[in-house]
Amino acid sequence: MSDVAKDKRAGAPAVRAGIALGITVASTVAAIFLFGSAAYDLVKAVHVIAVIAWMAGMLYLPRLFVYHADSKPGSEQSETFKVMEFRLMTIIMNPAMIVAWVLGLWLAWEAGFFSSGWFHAKLALVVAMSAAHGILSAAMRRFAEDRNEKSSRYWRMMNEVPTVLMFGIVILVIVKPF
Repeated sequence: MSDVAKDKRAGAPAVRAGIALGITVASTVAAIFLFGSAAYDLVKAVHVIAVIAWMAGMLYLPRLFVYHADSKPGSEQSETFKVMEFRLMTIIMNPAMIVAWVLGLWLAWEAGFFSSGWFHAKLALVVAMSAAHGILSAAMRRFAEDRNEKSSRYWRMMNEVPTVLMFGIVILVIVKPF
């Protein structure tokens, strides 16, 4: 397969993901405008789906980094990891994070949660999750340039950060302790 064909084929998943994201966002926005507050449960369902997709990436990407850190830069294995990491970040994680944030803020506004203490704590943890996302994104760029300086042990530890944040977020949302 020629390099041009590979480039065109490599972009196809991103195009399909972009179309699916566009349809999801347009459908959700249409539901909000058509049904107003009655769309709350539908918007919440899409929000939960986006959070699940985001968390899947947040848990998987550091695991890819563990194995990538142990592979020789420039090797076929390293190049495969670069493609996997890029697609995971750009096709799944980034769109899912954006949808989760936008819909989550709308849900909080609609339900009047901005005055609740538990929501402030949850929001702080979601900001921390977003910061972890940014750290992973920067690391992905370093791996793509063969400039990773972190060990596989470091990435094993980083793999736990999203898990701990997720526990806190879920407990705050379900229990609403304060």
